[in-house]
Amino acid sequence: MVGRTIGAARRIGKLLLLDTDGPTIGLRFGMTGRLIVDGTSGVDQLEYSSGRDEPAWDRVRFGLDAGDLRMRDPRRLGGVTLDPDESSLGVDVFAITPAALRDTLAGSEAPIKARLMDQARVAGVGNLIADEVLWRAGVDPARPAGSLTPPEVRRLHRHLRATVDDLLARGGSHTGDLFASRQRGGVCPRDGAPLERRTVGGRTTWSCPRHQH
Repeated sequence: MVGRTIGAARRIGKLLLLDTDGPTIGLRFGMTGRLIVDGTSGVDQLEYSSGRDEPAWDRVRFGLDAGDLRMRDPRRLGGVTLDPDESSLGVDVFAITPAALRDTLAGSEAPIKARLMDQARVAGVGNLIADEVLWRAGVDPARPAGSLTPPEVRRLHRHLRATVDDLLARGGSHTGDLFASRQRGGVCPRDGAPLERRTVGGRTTWSCPRHQH
């Protein structure tokens, strides 16, 4: 990368892309990674990361003409790739249309939560976001994706975009209305029903058996 120039920064799902006049740099931050530019991080603290800030946790450093760019990750859950395969990612969650979401779900027997979290189909939805979206939309996470009716797909699409916008403005996927109740004895913030804890799509899942169908 010596002598290369970073010309643009963009994002697809959970992947940050830095386009240079050579290879494209792909950065995945996982749950604990942060981008630090000239000593300043865009995120002061992450929910699942250490409260400490150690330079020893820098996993990659790019020296710039003035300053530098680092990826700091205490738990090594992220990664750095040159020329990542962008074609392996689905439509970005901010760009997906109601029609594209309908086509993604159509005919699938997979749980709706698993389908939403499949980065090859919808890029950018993680575990907490999926639970929050489905809770807001009133859809059971274990329900077959292809079973949603057209009105349900439209409602899901509306809540998908609104939820991601909302959580981004609040500061992260851990700021959802459901998050604080994701614990033993937790109740639904909407109707007070005891929450159900299951494994759906290989991930721990919390949902309300009363209003999510």
